[in-house]
Amino acid sequence: MSISASEVKKLRDMTGAGMMDCKNALNETNGDVEKAVEFLRKKGIASAAKRSGRDVNEGVIMSYIHPGNRLGVLVELNCETDFVAKTDDFLNLAKDIAMQIAASNPAAVNREDVPQSVVEKEMEIFRMQAKEEGKPDHVAEKIIHGRLEKYYQEAALMEQSFVKNPDKTIKEHLMEVSGKLGENMSVGRFVRFQIGEGA
Repeated sequence: MSISASEVKKLRDMTGAGMMDCKNALNETNGDVEKAVEFLRKKGIASAAKRSGRDVNEGVIMSYIHPGNRLGVLVELNCETDFVAKTDDFLNLAKDIAMQIAASNPAAVNREDVPQSVVEKEMEIFRMQAKEEGKPDHVAEKIIHGRLEKYYQEAALMEQSFVKNPDKTIKEHLMEVSGKLGENMSVGRFVRFQIGEGA
């Protein structure tokens, strides 16, 4: 099948991927642009995963103040080089993540960062709910673990649905940008301030 230069350019404009990557993706998917986008996304995520062991000692601290000035976020987004830290794609990613934190109030960056005491408290609540619902023990355990998974999807920033595109998680969005820019990236830490909360 012959792929035209205009089709390659269209896919490149949509994804930001290299010309040869776009041509290969279109060849792999018989010219289907939607499938080619998906192919490139998967490839980008896969190549980003390969980079995940590399050091991330550069980056930015991004702030977001919600209109009304009653809610604010600071987030540290890391990458490998100062050059990438200054790109619009990286800065936009940092802004998106700061806005995500403001909107969804995660407890931690990753599920492993949620304090064990909080996890145990949630498990106890799920256990009580299953008992009140009269579920047998073997069924209750499955329900408890299912509810814990759902809790992590809300509490862990990386597992939350991205507010601008609920079809993907924050981790998937970060991996896509990482694939596009060719560097490992990670959220270092964040803090969320809201008037009336905290000491």
